[in-house]
Amino acid sequence: MSGKHYKGPEVSCCIKYFIFGFNIIFWLLGIAFLGIGLWAWNEKGVLSNISSITDLGGFDPVWLFLVVGGVMFILGFAGCIGALRENTFLLKFFSVFLGIIFFLELTAGVLAFVFKDWIKDQLNFFINNNIRAYRDDIDLQNLIDFTQEYWQCCGAFGADDWNLNIYFNCTDANPSRERCGVPFSCCTKDPAEDVINTQCGYDVRAKTDSEQHNYIHTKGCVPQFEKWLQDNLTVVAGIFIGIALLQIFGICLAQNLVSDIEAVRASCLHT
Repeated sequence: MSGKHYKGPEVSCCIKYFIFGFNIIFWLLGIAFLGIGLWAWNEKGVLSNISSITDLGGFDPVWLFLVVGGVMFILGFAGCIGALRENTFLLKFFSVFLGIIFFLELTAGVLAFVFKDWIKDQLNFFINNNIRAYRDDIDLQNLIDFTQEYWQCCGAFGADDWNLNIYFNCTDANPSRERCGVPFSCCTKDPAEDVINTQCGYDVRAKTDSEQHNYIHTKGCVPQFEKWLQDNLTVVAGIFIGIALLQIFGICLAQNLVSDIEAVRASCLHT
């Protein structure tokens, strides 16, 4: 015996604990998102009556928390436990899952660029479908109000889109006090007013088009979103590129860690 020891391949502690630390944050955020989503459903009584999930005609924003939270939880769990326990199956699952998400994002981006008119039509359909369900769900109502206030818009392509809602349509058979009106989120805001006037949109569509400009935003949310996207194209592109680079970086790190673990195991088998 010469006293010299053979130095075989080793698992990089830096990569291992970086993946572990990054993914434990993702895991905890996923749990938080899932918790918020389940709490919201519990408050609305959905958990006690599961069949009511399909009752809402529009989009339930809670689904966003549940889907995003679920994906983050699965990814975080696989990456965190896979790195900590040096489990190559979980690390490979993490890499493949992250790769699939990256591919879907890339595909969605290309399709959105190529089929811009189709995307616009689908966005119009989506908004109008949710206008119909405006009073059916408080979360959906808050989401529509936030959108209209943020982009200073009303309806998909104009205030008359609110004719699709049974409470706001202008038909003579509509007994609602909100008849021929719009939600308060369509109204132009007076900086001097501290309290929101939730009745500011009442009867406003009974006025002439020129008069409506004095009370509400008359531009639709679809063209306003397009304008916002053009004005902030650099920021939006930067965010998407940053997310894509993080995903590629995560995939590469996980693959490197898998290679290290397999090399160490192979070395142990040959000694």
